[in-house]
Amino acid sequence: MTALHPFATTDLCDEHEALLEDGRLAVLPPVFQRFGRRTAFAGPAVTLRVFEDNALVRATLETAGDGRVLAIDGGGSLRRALVGGQLAVLAQDNGWAGIVVDGCVRDTVEIDACDVGVRALAAHPRRSSKRGVGERDVRVHIAGIAVAPGDWIYADADGVLVARERLA
Repeated sequence: MTALHPFATTDLCDEHEALLEDGRLAVLPPVFQRFGRRTAFAGPAVTLRVFEDNALVRATLETAGDGRVLAIDGGGSLRRALVGGQLAVLAQDNGWAGIVVDGCVRDTVEIDACDVGVRALAAHPRRSSKRGVGERDVRVHIAGIAVAPGDWIYADADGVLVARERLA
């Protein structure tokens, strides 16, 4: 994947207002907290749908990220964490640009030490189950916004965008 030029989500919204109007660009609701050392990240989405079970999250982060962003539809659960410090290290070491979790994370001090960007609804100390239940590479919903495999995710200090195509 080619390197991304610096971007600002505010500028992307201003420059692509027509895409916002026709639904090819969406802004996630401002409900996400920032974790990890990367305050800004972008890349094509790999999608997962899981619920309080992170076995598929681990299996995915064990693969080469190639600058992609893992978008996890965790059903908005605030009862268990789907990503912790060990998984953030995997993401960093395997070249993932970032992770967006419609759910919780834990081990936030460890995540904050990793060179990866993470957005999640909250921190929660309870670990997830490990049954291996879930789906990969399917259309998911993150905080009510549809994300398809290959959509582009842009995140910075001002918010998170989902675009149907890479934005120039």
